[in-house]
Amino acid sequence: MSLRGYSFRLVQANQAADSKKIGVALGRYCITKDIPVAEIADKFDVSRMTIYSWFTGVAEPHRSKAEQIAAMLKRARFSV
Repeated sequence: MSLRGYSFRLVQANQAADSKKIGVALGRYCITKDIPVAEIADKFDVSRMTIYSWFTGVAEPHRSKAEQIAAMLKRARFSV
């Protein structure tokens, strides 16, 4: 796994976070696939800071965003 674009600290925070949270699962998927935070922020129409908060489990996406994330992860066959 390449960590280009993801800091070691973010990866550690994501790994330490509750994997049952949909934002943390999204983070694990994006880190694994090396998908830029800016791309995900644009896709879900939120700020990059919001994405970082989701990835680390500090914040949870609103229901509509959580449903979109779950659908995306399901299409990608990434288990939550």
